[in-house]
Amino acid sequence: MASTVTSSQNSAATPQNPADASENPTAPSEHSTATSRPGYGQLLRTRGAWTFLLPGFAARQPFAMLTLSIVLLVQHTTGSYGAAGAAAAVTGVSMALFAPYGGRLADRYGQRTVLIPGVLVHAASGLAFTALALSDAPLWALFAAAVPTGASVPQIGPMVRARWGVALKGSPLMTTAAALESVTDELTFVVGPLLATALCTTVHPAAGLVAEAALTLLGGLLFAAQKSTQPPVTVGGGHARVGHASALRVPGLRVLIVTFLGIGSVFGGMQVSLAAFTESIGEPGLNGVLYGVFAAGNMLSGVVCGTIAWKAAPQQRLVIGYAALALSASGLWAAHSVVVLAGLGLLVGMCIAPALITGYTLVEGLVPAGARTEAFTWLTGAVALGQAAAVTVAGQLEDRFFGGAGFLVPMGGTVLALATLLALRSRLAKRPRGRTVARGVGHRVPVAVD
Repeated sequence: MASTVTSSQNSAATPQNPADASENPTAPSEHSTATSRPGYGQLLRTRGAWTFLLPGFAARQPFAMLTLSIVLLVQHTTGSYGAAGAAAAVTGVSMALFAPYGGRLADRYGQRTVLIPGVLVHAASGLAFTALALSDAPLWALFAAAVPTGASVPQIGPMVRARWGVALKGSPLMTTAAALESVTDELTFVVGPLLATALCTTVHPAAGLVAEAALTLLGGLLFAAQKSTQPPVTVGGGHARVGHASALRVPGLRVLIVTFLGIGSVFGGMQVSLAAFTESIGEPGLNGVLYGVFAAGNMLSGVVCGTIAWKAAPQQRLVIGYAALALSASGLWAAHSVVVLAGLGLLVGMCIAPALITGYTLVEGLVPAGARTEAFTWLTGAVALGQAAAVTVAGQLEDRFFGGAGFLVPMGGTVLALATLLALRSRLAKRPRGRTVARGVGHRVPVAVD
């Protein structure tokens, strides 16, 4: 696991013989791992990294445009935010439910094999949704088109993380890579909505969704073309059967899914509750400012996390970091001024990135290489599901109870997830190398899986 820099871990994280070195030519050398602090410069010098980073960033950008583009288009054609939100929710839920299965197929058959037809289906579904919306089709027809549009969203982020796992193979730089991906995700969700809003308001209400489909197709095909860095696919024999077992069978991954659901509740609860708060004080324009402060805290702590040579075990870091997140989120509902809410939002944002980064880093030690893309999609899907549920519940609380009641959702979600994490933290222990774990999910020794 890429969490500490000690002599024993360095020896485990670096090749022990020339054969091992030839298996992993992209991993940092023993000398660089032992003498250098983990940093972004060292990470970006990993051989082959830029070949998947640049197309990966382009391909994941449309993901942040999709929901808002649908909302703006449907609201324009129907005049109803309720219908727009419902169509966007169908898309989001479909994505969260189908993404892990797409990740499993990518692990089994290769990312390129799954990605090429996936982006074709997504582009066609998105354009069909656009045509239906512009033709004033009934809401049920929009829902029908929203399902394949969401289900076929390419999971570029998990695929990039899986490629880092192959390139680094247990190096201490894995934590830095997880931090880089967290910051990239956050940057994507800053740029994407801005681009979608600009296109829909200045060009045409459908321009955002059309651009999303086009960028997904172009970026996805460019990413799929990078065959040399995709995780290897084991074919034939018992070893392949081991690799095809679902990542969900790993007990530690199920614990991480619960913790990521809690993180999703923070994102969803903050979105609704900040909008309601600024509306209640007659300053709706402050909503973007307050959410920007929250996002800035997330990005800042993510950048810092990637430069630290951690001494504590990742399980311990996750528990401590998540406790800080639950504690800071628990004070949001009591904030009644812009300054206090901005300060708490910044603190909550700074607590989210370490939890996300550590959770993604733990996957490398819990899940066999042949199932990691699926594992990462379960975690991203958990955040999406938590966010969707939190938006719904927080909206109801704001409508039916006191102002700021929606902030109870981040508190409740993180406290419940923390309780689960504390009770089941022993399941996050790194799986033994050379042994089969989690009811048939092995790594080194092939076994039959019924």
